[in-house]
Amino acid sequence: MNRLLFTAPLLFALTLAAVPADAGVGFGADVVNRYVWRGTDFGNAVSVQPGMSISYGNIEVGAWSSWAITGGGANENDLYASFSTGPIGITLTDYYFPGLTEDDAFFSYSDDDAVHILEISASLALDDMPLSAMVAYNFSGDADDSFWVEASLDLGEVEETAVSVTAGLGNGVYTTDTDPALVSVGLNMSKGDYFASYILNPDKESTFLVFGRSF
Repeated sequence: MNRLLFTAPLLFALTLAAVPADAGVGFGADVVNRYVWRGTDFGNAVSVQPGMSISYGNIEVGAWSSWAITGGGANENDLYASFSTGPIGITLTDYYFPGLTEDDAFFSYSDDDAVHILEISASLALDDMPLSAMVAYNFSGDADDSFWVEASLDLGEVEETAVSVTAGLGNGVYTTDTDPALVSVGLNMSKGDYFASYILNPDKESTFLVFGRSF
């Protein structure tokens, strides 16, 4: 199995090399005052988060990163591939954390060091409903085999500002004692290139206010 996992970056590169002429491409970056993901603060640092993607039909492959401007923050460099049909989406993500250990070779997919975490997720979003949902499962690189369940409710627009609320529940790496718990409740706003989220983590008894701009 590990030999197959080692080929993921190579398959990604080959996919990019065979891009059809009528494929869609996208790239950009966000700058955020701190990187908070699924209720956890990754380093209390301003971060730059670039991304790029190529899509063709129902398939999209891409890369996303988060790089802390100061030394206290965490760095992350991910690859993903997704397939969508109607309201359903399936995504395979390789979360890679460079510098996590002293000997974190890029091709290390061990559950012990968690340099790479492989996740499979499924999402559901209906066009005529404001509610969407997502479930995810870490099947490699995570000794706890953690799962994640998230629901989002679109509240519409107020003064040209999109407003939504989200709630996320997880276990394993997402919680303080590995037991399932509600770890993220957020109020989200976005207007043009700017966005903000107020996030409460009941499990860790912490709150965050994240502000960012997209470029």
